Amino acid sequence: MKNPKFEIFSGVSDKYYFRQKAKNGQIILSSQAYTSKAGVQNGIESVKKNATDIKNFNISEAKDGKVYFTLVAGNKEVIGKSEMYNSMDSCKNGIESVKENAHAPVEDLT
Repeated sequence: MKNPKFEIFSGVSDKYYFRQKAKNGQIILSSQAYTSKAGVQNGIESVKKNATDIKNFNISEAKDGKVYFTLVAGNKEVIGKSEMYNSMDSCKNGIESVKENAHAPVEDLT
């Protein structure tokens, strides 16, 4: 069993991202691209603040029938998006995992 955590990493074009990992090492939430490390750190703080309220999670269905969720801030901006799930139960378990692991430590991989 691994420890839950947020990972900050860089991608193409000098953009920064975060991913939230559960205790099993699975990625449960992925961010948009940020132009600065400070921006991505603010995104993680926003997860920690907004993941406690179930009203901030929106479940959607993709064209192929799989489901996913997004976590939004008070201004309704998307903070992060989940993976695709084959069932609604799995998607709801993913939401619970984001909530449970919202205060995980941050590891900077940049």
